[in-house]
Amino acid sequence: MAEAVVIPKRTRTVNKISLNITTIGIVAIAFTLLGCSNKKPSNLLIVGMELSYPPFEMTDEQNQPTGISVDMAQALSRELGKDLRIENIPFAGLIPSLRTGKIDLIISSMTQTEERAQSIDFSDPYLDTGLCILLPKASDAKSIEDIDTPGTTVAVKQGTTSHIYANQHLGKVELLLFEDEAAAALEVAQGKVDAFIYDQISIYLNWKKHTETTIALLRPFNQESWAIGVRKGNTALLEEVNSFLKEFDSSGGFDALGDKYLAEEKRIFKELGYPFFF
Repeated sequence: MAEAVVIPKRTRTVNKISLNITTIGIVAIAFTLLGCSNKKPSNLLIVGMELSYPPFEMTDEQNQPTGISVDMAQALSRELGKDLRIENIPFAGLIPSLRTGKIDLIISSMTQTEERAQSIDFSDPYLDTGLCILLPKASDAKSIEDIDTPGTTVAVKQGTTSHIYANQHLGKVELLLFEDEAAAALEVAQGKVDAFIYDQISIYLNWKKHTETTIALLRPFNQESWAIGVRKGNTALLEEVNSFLKEFDSSGGFDALGDKYLAEEKRIFKELGYPFFF
């Protein structure tokens, strides 16, 4: 079982100098040059994401970034005429990294929320999804209301909207906070946790890994949209990002990404009568 930290009451986590004028001038010049050398090149776009969320953010066999968000970042950087650098940052550190200028954008399957919008700006949404539930196969729960009962243990990924939702709406359960979604899903598969709440695609993919021991409630009980995070006040970049998203969508870019990375999911969601993400 993953290690954890106790957050609120019902939550635990499963980690003497004198210088002449000439010397002063030399020192000032040196500091000026040093400051210039640390400035980010104007033609570089730095995008932050957590590379542990396939097929959106992940690494290939050569440990290079790949996935839907990586392809999006590459297309955006080409549109802006900039070189791209991807920074692999834990999800909880993405917003602080953006606010302090370590990165220019967040493209990491991040849900747009009112709370996050107090700290950063968001682009127009590019994907619609929602929170769903993974359950042990023996569970008779049919809805989120069935989960909110005394003695129930619910796994969520720390810092995500599932964590926020559970804190705000599930007053009777014990929350287990995980840093890794696969570990949370495994706890359900092994019958150690009563439910795992996460976004729709993740619940589906984790159910596929554990079909013998889990069931998935794939109709979202809470609708969400993903968007690109931009540092507050960077209006010019925000406008460029929104222009890119509109053009990328109208030119079939998102459809192509769905076909490349999520072809089976597109088919199955259509059969189930669920709208696809893009």
